[in-house]
Amino acid sequence: MSQNPSDEQVTRYADMFSAMGTEARLRILRLLLKAHPEGLTVGEIGTELSIPGSTLSHHLEKLKNEGLVSVRREGTFLWYSANTETLQELLGFLYAECCTRNQAIAPENIITLCK
Repeated sequence: MSQNPSDEQVTRYADMFSAMGTEARLRILRLLLKAHPEGLTVGEIGTELSIPGSTLSHHLEKLKNEGLVSVRREGTFLWYSANTETLQELLGFLYAECCTRNQAIAPENIITLCK
């Protein structure tokens, strides 16, 4: 990632954060991270989180449109998984300045949070 993201990149990241900005979508994304890399079917997600099908489809579509989740079809099932590459890019953008410019958060503390 470049030191100074373009306006287009900042807009893209803002859209990603916005997509995660509801309780349901954040819960979906966390659940999919737990199930990584295999992912979960729509039915499994709905059952686990008690989200009705039509509402769940809307949330998954929003996350997919922003590149935060991936979907694959196996037979009649749709499997969703967290797009960890995109999430890593998003976290890199978020922490780029605090870890390099002013050391607000030491890089080793970010790694510790992830363990």
